[in-house]
Amino acid sequence: MAKSRFKTDKGLVARMGLTIFLLGALYVVFVAVLIAIGLPIVTVLVIGVAILFVQYFFSDKIALFGMHGKLVAEKDAPELYQIIGRLCALANMPMPKVAMANTDMPNAFATGRNPKNSVVCVTTGLLRRLDTEEVEAVLAHELSHVAHRDVAVMTIASFLGMIAGMLTRVLYYSELFGGMGFGGGGGYGGRGGGRSNNNSAAGNIFAIEAGVMLVSIVVYAISFLLIRALSRYRELSADRSGAILIGRPSLLKSALIKITGEMGRIPTKDIRSAAAFNAFYFTPAVARGQFSISTIFSTHPSIERRIAELDKLERELGTAE
Repeated sequence: MAKSRFKTDKGLVARMGLTIFLLGALYVVFVAVLIAIGLPIVTVLVIGVAILFVQYFFSDKIALFGMHGKLVAEKDAPELYQIIGRLCALANMPMPKVAMANTDMPNAFATGRNPKNSVVCVTTGLLRRLDTEEVEAVLAHELSHVAHRDVAVMTIASFLGMIAGMLTRVLYYSELFGGMGFGGGGGYGGRGGGRSNNNSAAGNIFAIEAGVMLVSIVVYAISFLLIRALSRYRELSADRSGAILIGRPSLLKSALIKITGEMGRIPTKDIRSAAAFNAFYFTPAVARGQFSISTIFSTHPSIERRIAELDKLERELGTAE
């Protein structure tokens, strides 16, 4: 396949490689610690690999299902097809599958493991609120994610963090329901001695479980921060690459301002239901003025930062009004 005309972001490439390397090294140490203390982790790893396989090869279908998006034919959305087709021709990349989600929340997302197996989805709320040129700017941003292959990298990175989260939950629930049963029971064959041995064994089991849970939580926390840092940078990269492709950073800035303003009109229940998929969206599903822990560790940089970067790009391109 010919190289895409989307501007390559060496910073993004370096960050993606570094994130995967650091996470990989972190999990080598993590698994080594678990094996050293004798924890049977084969089942968890088998389940984790199976989930990675499903995530990697069926991420587009999973994302569409979760966000209620449906593939549409060209006859059903001719203008949308024309916009995406024009951008793909301009970027020299294959045409993705096109989908729409019937929701009033104005947003868009792209997913898929590579440019040949990708989906671009827009909401009906986005199409109602933005003009054609602004929709084109948003879709240029989304196609940039596809061209940079950062969606696949985020899928792999998220999987690594998920393994630690799975182990933490397994250990938590096993403790609630009687422990994992390391080393077997000592029985009550003797009077004082048997009871003492059982207490000692139970204490050892508790110490092992507590230690593994603590390590799992630390590993998950580090993974979470690494993934969030990469996610915020990739959004800035897609803003820049998409704006350069169409040559009008102001259009992307206008779309960002409109969508962010309109989020305040969306019912809170819809915002909450969509928040789980924020890492995919063009802008996070957060109502204006809403503040929580989730906004501190956001998947996206602030709207102010994105607009400032687009203003800077306008000056670089000489298109500032």
